[in-house]
Formats: sequence, C-alpha cells, structure tokens
Amino acid sequence: MTKPCLVLQLRPERPAADDEYRAILRMADLEVGDTVRVQMDREFPDIDLDDYSAVIVGGGPSNISSPDAEKYGYQRIFEPKLKKLMTEIVGRDFPYLGACYGLGILADVLGGEVSSQRYGEAVGAQTIELSEHGPADPLLLGIPPTFRAFVGHKEACQDVPPAAVLLAGSADCPVQMIRVGRNVYATQFHPELDSDGLALRIEVYRHAGYFEPHEAEELIELGHRETVTVPSVILSRFVARYCRG
Repeated sequence: MTKPCLVLQLRPERPAADDEYRAILRMADLEVGDTVRVQMDREFPDIDLDDYSAVIVGGGPSNISSPDAEKYGYQRIFEPKLKKLMTEIVGRDFPYLGACYGLGILADVLGGEVSSQRYGEAVGAQTIELSEHGPADPLLLGIPPTFRAFVGHKEACQDVPPAAVLLAGSADCPVQMIRVGRNVYATQFHPELDSDGLALRIEVYRHAGYFEPHEAEELIELGHRETVTVPSVILSRFVARYCRG
C-alpha cells in the first residue's frame, strides 16, 4: 500500500467512533498505519486527495436534511468543508465509499433530495436487493441477488441522485447503494457493522430517537439472530481494489 486510506468520521460518541474505526480495519484487513483517521467533530484539516488512495466516510447522528439551526455545532463546522471535498471527489472520480451519512452527503452534492419525508428505516437488519446494474459492478460480482445488512437512519435519498447508478435497494428504502462514475460508491446500509457493533450502537444511541429506549434489549437480541456477512465483503473489495491496487 503506497498511500493510506483516509477515514473520515463524524461520531462524537467515542465508544461508537472507536468501534466503527476498528470495524473498518477488521473488515477490510487494514492496519492502523494503512489509514489516516480524521474525527471531524474534533477537527477537519486541509486535505490533499493526492496524499491518499481512497476516502471512506462513515455514519453518525448528523443529518444532511436538518435545518442549519438544528444541526450540531460541530456539524455546522465540518459539513461545508466536507461538501467542498465531496465536490472534488466527484469531479475527479476519486475512489470513495460512503455509508449512511456518507451517502447523504454525496447525494446532496450531486443535487439529489435527502430528507426524512420517506424511507427512514428502523435499527436492525433489512433485506437488500441488487438492481439490474448491480451484478455487473466490480464490487458486487458474484454477490447474492439478495442479502441482509444492518441499517438505522432517519433520513434517506428520496430518489436516485442525478448522475448516479442504482446498484441496490430495499423494500423500505429504494436507494441502498449507488455508484457515480467508475469509482465513487455509497451505501445506506453499514458495510462495517456486525451484530456486536450493532449492539454497542444501540446502547450508545438508546436515547437518540432511532427507537424507543425500552426496545433496546429486544433490538440487540434480534441483531444477534441475524447472519450478516455480505456487506463486509463489499467493504473489503473496495479496499482491495483501491487501496491495494
């Protein structure tokens, strides 16, 4: 690996942020030294894409569609900088993988509609279905036409963003995975998440409005009953393709 992979995170809750980062490393078979980690709630340094092999943006409690007055203070600071970076990523067709919020910020830059009007999904596993374009995509070759993935989001793309190709959807959320150009990808589901990670996030975000607090134990139990393996393959393939050449 000649250049590190840039991992941009927006979770201010340290246990969730640290677990997300460790999960990305584990699922993609990366070492800490293979990445540069930026926690955007703390800082957003100047970024030269030429210093990196790819960019990964995770999820978090921030919502693109929230009015500015309702956004977290740190979000109002990092989001304009991230939008500028996303515009460059799209313009250069630079390798990118966004998850959850990472899809929302990409869709917004593309001129798509991201809102909480429709297509929010409760915390847990959903069945993802490849679109007609999915099976031929390099990250999805040989992937089953349907698979389970963990989700949990209040906002979503209301349609396929302009210039994007739909790769996968679900019954409750039609836009689950897209590609822009040849190298820019994003998913609504969490490719880094397994049942243990889901359990931790349920505890961390118990009072964040994703579900009723008394439902936490049941959601954790349901998560542990699931077999979720395909999403991590997608993450691993992205890293193998762009970070290892």
